[in-house]
Amino acid sequence: MTSDDAWIGDAHPYLAPRAEGQKDAWSAEAATRGRKGSQRLLAVEEVSPPGPVQVFFGVGAGESVVVRRRVILLDDHPVELADSYYPAHIARGTLLAERGKIPGGAITLLATLGFLPEDEPLEDVAAAVATVSQCEGLNLPAGTPVLILTRFTRSSAGEPMEVSVMTMTRHLQYRQRKQAS
Repeated sequence: MTSDDAWIGDAHPYLAPRAEGQKDAWSAEAATRGRKGSQRLLAVEEVSPPGPVQVFFGVGAGESVVVRRRVILLDDHPVELADSYYPAHIARGTLLAERGKIPGGAITLLATLGFLPEDEPLEDVAAAVATVSQCEGLNLPAGTPVLILTRFTRSSAGEPMEVSVMTMTRHLQYRQRKQAS
């Protein structure tokens, strides 16, 4: 990987509501490097949440959450699979629960609903060998390692509002923002 291929991400632009007409955070970040960042929505559905999502949201057995599944593209090539989960009581009746692009992105919509994200979300980073479906979605050969970043975000009032599970190829790297001293 050359230095031009190294991509060090910062979560904070992705947690900031966008101004009207402003590009989404991924498109804007890619554009600063002269690249094209986009995404393709794969599914929007109500599902039984995976364990960590269920615990974070405090969802009981048999309750569902809304998930938006996307493939993140760099110059039209898949570089990340992103599943973002929302409590059903927040998402139902909003664009979060509908198939289609959300102007300004989910964080912008959540902010208009009164859910401003906290300053420091909890993030868990793991490495794994990509599953068959991840290899298919990211056009990877079997046995390829991936980075899995799970971000748990609460509103500034402390209410759980989003869990994002991002499976990244080797072309993306992750860096937490430095804390102010």
